[in-house]
Parts: sequence; C-alpha cells; structure tokens
Amino acid sequence: MSDRQNTLGASISFTGKGLHTGLQVEMTVHPAPENHGIIFRRVDLEGEPTVEALCDNVTDTSRGTTIERGKARVSTIEHIMSALWTLGVDNALVDINAPETPIMDGSAREYVAEIARVGVVEQKALRNYYEVTEKQVFAIPEKGVMLAIYPNEEFSASVHIDFNSKVIGNQYATFVPGDNYSEKIAPCRTFVFLHEVEMLAAAGLIKGGDVDNAIVVVENPVSDEQLQHLSALFNKRDIRVTGGYLNNLELRFQNEMARHKLLDLLGDFALLGRRIKGAVFAMRPGHYANTEFMKQIYKTIRQEGVKPRFKYDCRKAPVYDINAIRSMLPHRFPFILVDRVFHMDENSIASVKQVTINEPFFQGHFPNEPVMPGVLIVEAMAQTSGLHVLSQVEDPSQYSTYFLRIDNVRFKRKIVPGDTMQIECLLLEPVRRGLANVECRAFVGDTLACEATIMAQIVKNK
Repeated sequence: MSDRQNTLGASISFTGKGLHTGLQVEMTVHPAPENHGIIFRRVDLEGEPTVEALCDNVTDTSRGTTIERGKARVSTIEHIMSALWTLGVDNALVDINAPETPIMDGSAREYVAEIARVGVVEQKALRNYYEVTEKQVFAIPEKGVMLAIYPNEEFSASVHIDFNSKVIGNQYATFVPGDNYSEKIAPCRTFVFLHEVEMLAAAGLIKGGDVDNAIVVVENPVSDEQLQHLSALFNKRDIRVTGGYLNNLELRFQNEMARHKLLDLLGDFALLGRRIKGAVFAMRPGHYANTEFMKQIYKTIRQEGVKPRFKYDCRKAPVYDINAIRSMLPHRFPFILVDRVFHMDENSIASVKQVTINEPFFQGHFPNEPVMPGVLIVEAMAQTSGLHVLSQVEDPSQYSTYFLRIDNVRFKRKIVPGDTMQIECLLLEPVRRGLANVECRAFVGDTLACEATIMAQIVKNK
C-alpha cells in the first residue's frame, strides 16, 4: 500500500434499509481533500451536522458501532468503514439522510463493488501511521475476549471465534498483506443466533433485518409454531431451518462468521484515524472490545506524541553530505545548521544536525546551562526545507530562500550539547511562483522538540 493518502475517484451512492431502525436510507460517499479523514454528514438534520469517524466519537456498540457528536449520530458504520479503509480510502465525506447506514446484504460486498467501479485517487499528502513498538492487550477475561497487537512492519489481523456453538464450532480467519479483501472478506455477512432474535425484536431493534441480510444460526430444534412466528416476524412465508441456519442454504465460506468478525474488526480499527503497522490477534472480538482497544491505543498515541517519519542510519550514504550542502546553501560559519540530508522525495526531506558544545552560540546561551536557541532550531528547519526546494532548480547556488511567514511555532523539548537533531520537512502544496509552504518538525530521538509551519520565497541572487 502506498504511503500517500487516497480518496475516491468519484461519488458513490447506496440505498437500503437500516438494520435496526428499518428506515429507508440514502447514503452518498464523496471524494474529500487531503487530511480530511472520513466524516459523516447528516443531511436530513438542520445545519447538516457532521461527526468524524474516530474512536473518541463512539457512543454505543450494543449491536453495531455508533458515532456521535452533537446532533450528528450515525449507527452501524462498521461495514462502510471496513470497505473504505481497507481498500485504501483515507479521505471521504459520507452524506446520509438517516441515523443508520443501509445494511445492504449484511456484508460489505456492494460497497467494495462501487469503490472498485470508481477507483481511488492518490493524493500528495503522506499517510499517518501508528507503528506498534511493544505488545498491547485489551481483555475481558470473563467473556473470553482478548485483543493483542504486536510490532510488525505491515498490518495483519487474525481472528478466532468460539461461541460454544455446535453449528459454528471454532473458526479462524486472517487478513495479511497481499490478501484480496474484496473477495476474501467483503462478501461475509453479519450473523445472529436464533435465541437472540426475539430479544433484539423486543428491544425495538432489527426492524430492517431479515433472512436475506443476516445469517441466523439455529442451535436447537424449532417447532412448527415457532416457525410460524418467525414467518410473521420476518414477513416471509417459507421460513425453514437447513443445516443449522435459517433459510441460508449455502454459506459463502465455511468460516464466514469468523471472516465477518474480521470485516467488523477492520472497520472498527479504522476509527483510530491512522494506518497501523502491527500484527493483531483477536479472540472473540466485538464492537465494544474493538473500539475500546482503539481508544486505549489512541491514548497511547497522545501520550507518546508525534514520532519521526524517517529513520536515520549513519551507515548509509547521505543524499547530501556537508560539501553538497555548502554548494547549495549560501550560509557559512557560524550559521550553517545542517550537517547531512539522509532522505528526500518529491514532497519531503529529512536532515540531521549534530549539536556539540563547540557551537559558538553556547558561549552566551547560556554559559552555565547551554541550550540551543529556539530561533536557530527554526533556522535549521528553514535551511532543511530550503535544500529541498533548491534541489528542484538548476544551479541552486544562484538562489537563496527567505522567510515570508512562520506560523504555529511550538517548542516541546530543549536541545542541548550531545543531541542529534533530526529535522523533517513536508511540502504542503506544490511550489508556485517561488513560494513554498512547508510543515517542519525537529526531533531528538523519538521526542518532538519543535514544530512550525514556514512559508518562504526562492529568490535569485543579484
């Protein structure tokens, strides 16, 4: 999967009943700009309020995943989220005229078909990743629920379900890099046990549910009287039990229930709002466990803060060494603040500055407690972004870059002698008329030291 964000190639629309509300729903998913995320908009409500598809907005997981903010509430979002996220869509605006998404056939099959029809479009902005660095666990021991995530370079997931069911038995399902989600996971339908149906109906749920959009598992013999009752409940004349299932004569996969639990997990994990680099193992997962685990991980992310995108390896040849840097930048002692560029692509650059006690500014800032001046940290970020922009012009030594604006400067950590300062700069939009708008961060190790947004202009020297 590309490191760039994606959106849809065109808008896609769906109509159908909500599983629990029974309402007729119209839902249209539109392309959205970079860094937009996936946002639901209730077009049937005054002011068309919106709610972001994020774990912090989850308010109910009783029989599906519900997100809510203010007046905007949308239920059963897991199938459309699973389809969008797993097929690579990072940014989308979902217009919906009801409080619940359409259930369709109980799977994500129709969603992925429409996404495949219009395709996805790569955007310039880089994706945000959460890289798992140590094992994390969420468990509900009394229910046999356990989710764990381990460090891994790519995302994968393995699901095991066991409901003490003689019909379902033990089932496993996996999703690993290279798997075809559209064929392997998306067609798998939601399921419910027959003994739960009456309870759900009594609670005013499954008003849009029937044997065509859910697998109903039948554990025990069913009387003719109960079949007649079910016929009335589902408004079907030919209700019958076949092979342990109500009217589902043929499963799409032998382990369809485990695969559907995996489908749900992928949709719920998308609510982290960023891609995951880690291996997931889940035992009896459900919407509550899935979303609580994402809340736990999101809390970890907030505590850890922003991490570097790129890893510096001093053993590898640099993109630019100090001699190349001196040939491109006009700065000289004591004002050249970049030692080496170790990464560069079309939209980003990363450099390092080895900070030593020999820096002349430490003589006065401060003699008894040497600290690198904040203005020089910002200058180092500007020089790094300048190298990126100047690399795109002929004879860069004939140009200089000048500050036009510095916004959102925040200092998070002191930089002191002995630190290796790593600087990462991301071009927020293409350079136009010599103007560059750049997002910059400086790190020491994995700790963010400074961040700022810089606008500069390239000017040819006189």
